Amino acid sequence: MRLAALRAGLARDLSALWPALLAARVAVLAGWVAAGLLRGGTEPTVRLRAEGLIAWDGTWYRDIAVFGYDAVPLEALRFFPAYPLLARALSWPFGGGQGTVSWVLIIVANLAAVVAAILVRRLVLAERGDERLANASAVALTLFPTGFVLVWAYSEALFLVAAVGFFLAIRRSRWWWATPLGILAGATRPLGIFLVPVAAIELVRSWRSSTAAQRALGVVGVVSPLVGTTGWLIWTQSRTGEWLYPFTSQSDLRGEAVNPLVRLVQGVGELFGPEVLGDGLHLPFAAAFVALVVVVFRRWPVSYGVFALLVLLSALAADNLNSLERYALNAFPVALAVAGLCTSLWRTRLALGVGLAGIVSLSALAWMGTYVP
Repeated sequence: MRLAALRAGLARDLSALWPALLAARVAVLAGWVAAGLLRGGTEPTVRLRAEGLIAWDGTWYRDIAVFGYDAVPLEALRFFPAYPLLARALSWPFGGGQGTVSWVLIIVANLAAVVAAILVRRLVLAERGDERLANASAVALTLFPTGFVLVWAYSEALFLVAAVGFFLAIRRSRWWWATPLGILAGATRPLGIFLVPVAAIELVRSWRSSTAAQRALGVVGVVSPLVGTTGWLIWTQSRTGEWLYPFTSQSDLRGEAVNPLVRLVQGVGELFGPEVLGDGLHLPFAAAFVALVVVVFRRWPVSYGVFALLVLLSALAADNLNSLERYALNAFPVALAVAGLCTSLWRTRLALGVGLAGIVSLSALAWMGTYVP
C-alpha cells in the first residue's frame, strides 16, 4: 500500500514537471547549436563544443574521478569530493575510463536535477499546501537562467538535492534525515556551510517542543554540513599544509574578497566603462537577485531568507563576478520567490521566457568561451 502511494506521488511529480525538464534540455541543445552557428570554427568554441556537457568544470570532475586528486593539478582541490567520487564509484564496474566517467557524471547530474525539482515541489507543498505554487517553484528552479548547469556535468544538481532535502527535513524536525543530507551538502560544494546557521534557526524554533533526544539529534543535524566540509579540509590540509586551501585557492579565479555592497556600487560604474561586456553584464542579474532575496524574507520563513542571503553575499563578495548567476542557482529560495511573483499569465510567460532565453544564451556563450559558468 505504501509503495503504491509512493508511485502515485512520483507520478504526480513527474506529470507536473516533465515539460519543464524537457524544455531545459532542448534549450541546452539550442545553445550548443547556436554556439556552432555563431563561432563554430574558432578556438575555443571548437574545443568546448567538442567537450559537450562536460565542458569547463566538467573536465575537472572527470579527471578527478578517473585519476584521483593526487594525479591532477593542486588547484583541483577547490572542487569538493562528493560528486567526482560518486561518479568514480558508479563507473568502476564499467571500467572507470574517461568516456565512461563522463557519461556517469552527466547521468548523475541530470538524475539529481530531476530529484531536486521533485524535492522543491514537495517542500513547497509541505510549507504551503499550494499545488500551483509548488509546481511553479519546481519549474522556476529547472528553468533558471543558468539551469544549463543542471544538465552539464556540474555539482549543482547534487548539491541542490542535498540542500533542498535538508530544508525539507529540518522544517519537519526530522534530524535523522537532515544529518546525512547535511554531510553530503558540505562535501559537495563550499556553500554547504551556509546550511549550519539555517539549521540552527530551525533547532531554536523547535527547541521548547522537542524532547531531549530530539534536541541531541538536532545539534548533530546543525553541525552535519560542517562535518562534510571539515572532513575535506582535513584531507586537503594534509596535502597543502593550508587548512582553508579549497576556499583560498578560489582567489586566483574570483579575485580577493571585497565588501558586497561596495562591489555592487562598483558594478554600476562598470555598466559604462571598459567592463561593460565583462563584469558589467552581471550587474542586472545581481540587482534582480538582491530584489528576490528581499521577497524571500518577506514571504518565506526566515531560514529561507538567511540561506539565500548568505549564498548571494558569497557570490558578491568577490572582485570577479564570473559565475554569479550559477551561485544564485544554489540559493534555491530565489526560485520560490520567482514562482510566488508569477500571479498572472503575463508574469508567468515573462518568467518562462527569461529562463529559457537565459539557458540558451548563457550556455551558447559558455560553449564559445565568452561566459564563465
